[in-house]
Amino acid sequence: MTGQLRGAGHRVGSAVTSSAATIGYGAGWGLSQRLPEPWVAKAFDAIAARAARGDGRGVLQLRANLARARPDLGDDELDELTREGMRSYLRYWREAFRLPRWSRAEIRARLVAGNPERLFDPLASGQGVVAVLGHFGNWDHGGAWVASQGVPFTTVAERLQPESLYDRFVAYRESLGMEVVPLTGGPDVATVLQERLRAGGLVALLADRDLGEAGLEVDLLGEPARLPAGPALLALRTGSVLLPVLSSYDSTHTHVDFLPPLTTSAPRVRDGVKDLTQQWASIVGDAARHRSRDWHMLQPVWNADRSTGEAR
Repeated sequence: MTGQLRGAGHRVGSAVTSSAATIGYGAGWGLSQRLPEPWVAKAFDAIAARAARGDGRGVLQLRANLARARPDLGDDELDELTREGMRSYLRYWREAFRLPRWSRAEIRARLVAGNPERLFDPLASGQGVVAVLGHFGNWDHGGAWVASQGVPFTTVAERLQPESLYDRFVAYRESLGMEVVPLTGGPDVATVLQERLRAGGLVALLADRDLGEAGLEVDLLGEPARLPAGPALLALRTGSVLLPVLSSYDSTHTHVDFLPPLTTSAPRVRDGVKDLTQQWASIVGDAARHRSRDWHMLQPVWNADRSTGEAR
């Protein structure tokens, strides 16, 4: 099952392989927490604007992804949406760097939750919940908000180099109230997650892109793509609720919406996993269309864009 979980979770520092990147992230954390917030916001907006004007691989891939999500846009409109997307992406990072300094009251005040009873009611009854998320808005803020309600949860991170940066990201997320399980190099991740769910706990997994080659092929906005099967398989094996969660921004707040739970009537687990994963793909596609600006997907998603090297 570990192979089916690959890609379900957060690739910590997914594009980070150098000491220079480690220094850059460290500087971002340090400066973002020490400087006044308006200064930090202006600095990150300037970084986003400069990045959007370039032809970096991530920006070009973001534009290509947005073009699939918004085929109704002309070139100029798509360029503007890409610029807005980069501003939203850099907003995520500046907030992520500052989150550890926010008080519990500030974490709550800055977030608007939609239908949170869909999360809290099953947990209160002792039923496990698999929250399946995409790279929309600020999922870390959503996690910190859930933890601030006294609900601990578990997530997964892929262990990448450099180790020092991985450790820093893990420490950061643990400081927000998350239990972080490494995908490799630790206890069997599937066993840990099933234990948490059978005990009535919450597991949160990012799952709008498959990081390996074990995902299920789905229809995403009319084209084939691969998404991880782990969230659906975990929910079916443990009798847990499979709860899609989406985030977005307005000018001042993070919004986190808890959507209706996904269910299936398929008689076999294999068919149920396929059905549920396709349902999730449809939600991702709809969100990519209607929350385009806040979809922070700078990597290939569709099969046509994925080479072996890019996928890994």
